[in-house]
Amino acid sequence: MRLSFNNFRGSWAGLPVAWTSGDEFDENTYREDVRSCCEVGSPGIYTGGTTGEFYAVEFDEFKRIAKATVEEAHAKGKFAMIGVSSTYTGGAAKRAKYALKIGADAIQIALPFWMEVPDTEVVNFFYDVSAASDFLPLSIYETKRSKKILTVEQHKAIKEKLSNYLMVKSNANTVGTTEEGCAAITKLGINVFGEESTLWSTLGQHGMSGCCSAFVYYAPQIVIPMYKFLEQKDWAAVSSYGTKLNRMLKFVISEFATRGYYDSALDRIGGRASGVLKTSIHCRKPYPHGTEEDVQKLRRWLEENVYPFITT
Repeated sequence: MRLSFNNFRGSWAGLPVAWTSGDEFDENTYREDVRSCCEVGSPGIYTGGTTGEFYAVEFDEFKRIAKATVEEAHAKGKFAMIGVSSTYTGGAAKRAKYALKIGADAIQIALPFWMEVPDTEVVNFFYDVSAASDFLPLSIYETKRSKKILTVEQHKAIKEKLSNYLMVKSNANTVGTTEEGCAAITKLGINVFGEESTLWSTLGQHGMSGCCSAFVYYAPQIVIPMYKFLEQKDWAAVSSYGTKLNRMLKFVISEFATRGYYDSALDRIGGRASGVLKTSIHCRKPYPHGTEEDVQKLRRWLEENVYPFITT
């Protein structure tokens, strides 16, 4: 089955990469994590984003990680999306070409981030990278880290050039995280993905239809049924579940993000605390990471605050 606007939805698990104590790719553990996320109900697995440390992975490692993702997801009957972001067109295109070779279902690309891409090159960039994958279903990873926020008109121009543009991962302060922007992008035939705990209950009513998620392995018992309520347009239930996730997010930020932990470090703690992931706790240097004590602290919080909610 090929991804389309109608099925490129839900909480896709965005995974960290498991590393050995020697800082090499721990393929067996990573494959186990892909299988685990499939088994808890994620419709697809995504690698190569910020949590997946795409910025700290060499091309030979990228190939092994991408191949493992596709093989394990497909073995479980799930979709696999490969992040191909790079600091230049050629680097992203090289990764996109490999994603096509191994049978990925979609690619995701952020605008190059070291220097701001000029407006005149935005559509060309996405076209060139997408062409390298023979126009696999495309997701744009939109983040202020890329130094440019796309307008609705730019999303429209990309869609007119690339009918395979099916989803945008809208991060904080991008147009997809506003009611008007989310609705306008959705009307173009582009699914808008955004953070479940704070956005689904409001922007679901304006078309938001999924998330490149870490919470799906922090608390799948909440996130998977929450998406079903989103599909059913049961906004009261979505809001109730979102409130619980938002409490968890606030706890994670107050306890761990304030210590300088970024995306991958936080999501390693969350996946390990829930038991869904077996990944390593450490990120690649020079970025900070959590500890086993952090994992135990979050696990205790989940046991006291999340699991009782599930059974009521």
